[in-house]
Amino acid sequence: MEWSDATMLARIQFAFTISFHFLFPALTIGLASYLAVLQGLWLWTGRDVFHSLFNYWKKVFAIAFGMGVVSGIVMTYQFGTNWSVFSERAGPVIGPLMAYEVLTAFFLEAGFLGVMLFGLDRVGRGLHMFATAMVALGTAFSAFWILSVNSWMHTPAGFAINAAGQFVPASWWEVIFNPSFPFRLVHTLFAAYLTTAFAIGGVAAYHLLRDRANEGSRIMFSMAMWMAAIVAPLQIIAGDLHGLNTFEHQPAKIAAIEGHFETQAGPPLILVGWPDMEAETTRYAVAIPSLGGLILTHKWDGVVRGLKEWPPEDRPHAPTVFWTFRIMVLIGFLMTALGLWATWLRVHRRLYDSIGLLRFAMLMGPSGFVAVIAGWMTTEIGRQPYTVYGLLRTAESASPISAAAVGSSLVAFVVVYMLVFGAGTFYIIRLVGHAPEPAEPEMPHRPVRAAGITPAPALSGPGAGTEGGEGEEDER
Repeated sequence: MEWSDATMLARIQFAFTISFHFLFPALTIGLASYLAVLQGLWLWTGRDVFHSLFNYWKKVFAIAFGMGVVSGIVMTYQFGTNWSVFSERAGPVIGPLMAYEVLTAFFLEAGFLGVMLFGLDRVGRGLHMFATAMVALGTAFSAFWILSVNSWMHTPAGFAINAAGQFVPASWWEVIFNPSFPFRLVHTLFAAYLTTAFAIGGVAAYHLLRDRANEGSRIMFSMAMWMAAIVAPLQIIAGDLHGLNTFEHQPAKIAAIEGHFETQAGPPLILVGWPDMEAETTRYAVAIPSLGGLILTHKWDGVVRGLKEWPPEDRPHAPTVFWTFRIMVLIGFLMTALGLWATWLRVHRRLYDSIGLLRFAMLMGPSGFVAVIAGWMTTEIGRQPYTVYGLLRTAESASPISAAAVGSSLVAFVVVYMLVFGAGTFYIIRLVGHAPEPAEPEMPHRPVRAAGITPAPALSGPGAGTEGGEGEEDER
């Protein structure tokens, strides 16, 4: 397939837009839960520092959530423009699942988002806490349905094929809870929580390097390091279980990830190398004997199939998945190392005093975003050449449109995304560029009025429903 081919350009366009989109849910899924925890700690302990941190991070959540929604809508349109054959063939299965995501998850998030952002003084602490928890639950529901769709494309189950060649559901239970879904759900949620924890930890470390006494930064850093110490090792276990599931259902992907072209009993674990697709060998390999077979089969002499078992046209691109997988794994071990280091210093009451730890944490701040993109590339490129694994090829799924049309829209996406989402990302960096204050301000109300929309008056209180009352609220 040539790079100028319409299908290849459509793949690049979808990869570009989903990469941008995936970054925002990776942050908001974890950040929504973090906000709920902060608000719960405020209500439980009465310490205002937790509410200040809630106000600090909810502004970031609002921007990231908005960009995630916009990028997700744009991405969805490509199913009709670039992948209409896939939509027609798989629509009876994936269409309802996407609708369930909107009806249960997005409506839940959107319904309570305004209350979480602006409603504390209007609905009271209890209802505000409930709204915050519902937003967090909504983000988890969203991950549930989207991952169910994606997992079904990797391990299709519970379907029949009708006379028109469409996939139609035979058992919704088997469609939703397909063989790879539980592993992908746990792995992705852990990834989102770690992405958020390391972003928060990186911001906290940045401010602690300048002011060790800042209470908000100390709390943020402590909570982030607890998450790293607990969840990063669990993520390694979840990743191993996910790999075993992939070994069972997508052995060609595993062969590409491991860089094995020959079927072997007890193959080595190749640490680094370069899989040569034409020569059908991994060059410059540095390997540990027999360890690959032990990891994949839990036996020293376990048999692992090589890529030569499949015709060349049915093989994923081994160099890409080989290296993206190793980037993801390396980051996972670095996260675990940071968590263990922080725990050791915590035990010795030096958590905030180690310059090395703080600098390491700051450098690891963006690592979660790199890991989720690398993991996504491993998963999706490893599924090729199929959109529905083993049943519907990518080349058969694309719309009958010209390469020029796809290419021009791809250029437009790149330009617009860099401008719009670049500006949004820059604004988020500006928001976290200052250390959390003892009395962090609430979300501003002025931009709403500037747009020509008058905010709803408070339900009660002096001057409710009057311009004077709103003025007093702004001054406070």
